[in-house]
Amino acid sequence: MRVLLLLVSFALAGEALSAAAPQAASPAPEVPERIAEIRIHGNLIVTNEEVLAIGGVAVGDPFSASTLQDVASRLRASKKFDDVQVLKRFASLEDPARIALVIIVNEGPVRLSRSGPNGTLTPVRRRGFRNLMFLPIIDAEDGYGLTYGVRFAVVNKAGGQSRLSFPLSWGGTKRAAAEMERRFDAGPITRIQFGAGVQRRENPAYHQDDSRQRIWARAERAFGPLRAGGNGGWQHVSFAALTDQIRSIGADVAFDTRHDPLFPRNAVFVTAGVDHLWFASGDSRNLVALQADGYAGVWGQMVLALRVSRDAADGPLPPYLKPLLGGWSSVRGYEAGAYVGDTVVTESAELRVPLTSSLRIAKLGVSAFVDAGKAYDFGQRYREQPLRVGVGGGVWLTATVFRLGLSVAHGQDSGTRVNFGGGITF
Repeated sequence: MRVLLLLVSFALAGEALSAAAPQAASPAPEVPERIAEIRIHGNLIVTNEEVLAIGGVAVGDPFSASTLQDVASRLRASKKFDDVQVLKRFASLEDPARIALVIIVNEGPVRLSRSGPNGTLTPVRRRGFRNLMFLPIIDAEDGYGLTYGVRFAVVNKAGGQSRLSFPLSWGGTKRAAAEMERRFDAGPITRIQFGAGVQRRENPAYHQDDSRQRIWARAERAFGPLRAGGNGGWQHVSFAALTDQIRSIGADVAFDTRHDPLFPRNAVFVTAGVDHLWFASGDSRNLVALQADGYAGVWGQMVLALRVSRDAADGPLPPYLKPLLGGWSSVRGYEAGAYVGDTVVTESAELRVPLTSSLRIAKLGVSAFVDAGKAYDFGQRYREQPLRVGVGGGVWLTATVFRLGLSVAHGQDSGTRVNFGGGITF
């Protein structure tokens, strides 16, 4: 009997506890998000009402996962804006269902024009090409003279980080071309380039005009200081009484640790490339170009610059393709194109001494150098060729994208000459 009474007591106690326990609260129904506020920024010509009408959005509309993309797509499709951003913000801390929509638009180049008797300022969209830039072309080198001109460029017409440019130059190098360049932040290719153009300049070795019509394309991949690229092209060449058509394909690789290419220090630049050429006659040639530069700080601001290069072909080259020896970019102390060959090898050692602080944008300095090189035809041996040596000094100036150099050097069998080079680089 006592056991039965205990069981009854436990059962009654359990029922009492169950009745006293609070019931679990059921989840509150989710409140749908709605647009409580719309803010518009960046518009000067298109009114707020027009932006809302084009975007197809209004206060009180429901906000969904596709609202931002839908509104932005409609605004971009109108072609009234160069750039559109649509952002989600919360209009209230107490009520997260109240959404503020922020629309940011860019109408491109807009100017303010005075109109009416009171001279009221009215925004007017600029006509013509947008984002049009003008870059000067200035380049000078002994043997080729002064080249001058302008490069017209339009950016972002083929997507982000793209540039369509039209270089026009006269003087030493007469050139007209259309070039496209685009860079990529991700993917197997970081930059592509292609273009077409015509060019004429005098070959300083033969004193004959070299005229070319050219179509080319190039793709690159950068891995930090390492860059690999490939190229292909076609060109028509007129040189004195010679005419030819050349198809080419090539590849190259470069390792570059220079932070300031105009005045590098404690850095190296090494490049190697090979190009395969097919001539209209059916012949073909391989061209191999090698170059290694080293820059070491030796004392104070002084820099010792060392260079070795080799341009060679696996067979005889026509005169318009032969590399040149002599001049500012080769062996100073000789005139540009003093010697030619199917193979040209050069070496150089130069001590550069800045006269101004390295912290200045413009740097002025002096240098002392020894240049040497050989030029010889296919089938000849390097060790059997005479070595051309030039010894001298110079003065140079660099400033951001501008460089200028002047040297006086004595060639061992050519007397003393003045060599110069410089220009604007971008």
